[in-house]
Amino acid sequence: MEAEQKKELRLEFRKEREQSYIPSTWLHIANCAEIQRAQVIASYISYELEPETKDLNLALINSGKRVLLPRVAADNGLEWIEWNGASSILEKRGKIMEPVGPAMNNLSIIDVAIVPALAVDRAGNRLGQGGGSYDRALSELSSFNVWSVAMIYGPELVSANLPYEPHDKKVSAAATPTIIVRF
Repeated sequence: MEAEQKKELRLEFRKEREQSYIPSTWLHIANCAEIQRAQVIASYISYELEPETKDLNLALINSGKRVLLPRVAADNGLEWIEWNGASSILEKRGKIMEPVGPAMNNLSIIDVAIVPALAVDRAGNRLGQGGGSYDRALSELSSFNVWSVAMIYGPELVSANLPYEPHDKKVSAAATPTIIVRF
């Protein structure tokens, strides 16, 4: 039942995102206390209508932070590769760009995880794209007390409870183009 509800909600949120898309920036989150304190940040490279991460990732690198980007592994989990900002070490895989290079073995050094989402509710439940890769990554990173923030557009921060299954992992906060809401 929950899985079917999530599938329908994904379709709704994707359609709404497509209809109301306005290019925005999330640079303001670089100034939040959790990111200011962080040394190592796991982020991602956005695609299509996802909240834009390129300028944020480069700003983090330029401020002296180490930025790790995900690569989808054979088991559909995520491997984290350090990125220096160069597009030459990215390669296209399907719709997404992934870094090349050796995967980070010591995930305990990650302080913050910036993750994609289609919606987040007032309890921090995150609705992702449906592959489960980020739920597995958030589960692994939670054992190291990593602060996680989902990037969404304003209307995707919802007051209604999103369907939640045992494997789903909550985020610590949600960032829209104008605010950060902590849970």
